[in-house]
Amino acid sequence: MRGNNSQITKEILLTVAMAGLVVVAATSPYFLINLAKAFIKNKKYEKSKQNEQRIIRSLRHLKKNNIIILKDLGDGNFTVRLTEKGRGKVEEINFERLEIKKQDTWDKKWRIITFDIPENRKAARDALRGKMKELKFYQLQKSVFACPYPCEKEILFLCEFFDVFKFVDIIIAEKIHNDAALRRVFKL
Repeated sequence: MRGNNSQITKEILLTVAMAGLVVVAATSPYFLINLAKAFIKNKKYEKSKQNEQRIIRSLRHLKKNNIIILKDLGDGNFTVRLTEKGRGKVEEINFERLEIKKQDTWDKKWRIITFDIPENRKAARDALRGKMKELKFYQLQKSVFACPYPCEKEILFLCEFFDVFKFVDIIIAEKIHNDAALRRVFKL
């Protein structure tokens, strides 16, 4: 997925994922055009022939690659839903877009993430560590990270993504001894 089409494809997948099942009126054999128009109406894309064509190409690509299923309901309507492969793609998009939101006012609580992932799960351990660094967690020790912002949902998502729930703990602490360096890093 590249460029503008990539963004449109991602938006289509996320829309279908949030809706679970999308029903589209197909009053003509050009139901993809109707679907594209419905998507433009509900999203940030301006109505143009170019955007309509991009959406149609994305839908065809998603269908061809078994990421979505278009099903004729026989009453002039079609449904659009994700396949298992499509749900995996949505999870990848959510992983890419994952971020920890900085609070306007710090609640004076530290979120400490610890993990002890066994050697036979080294790839998952390294990937989790890498993603936490990317998300700007402060590494206190090799498998101990700190963050001053609420991040429990994001950490649980990562645990599910890497299948490491039983190896990860989230601690919410009001004090870390000698946290001056941490406060400087997070500008608190």
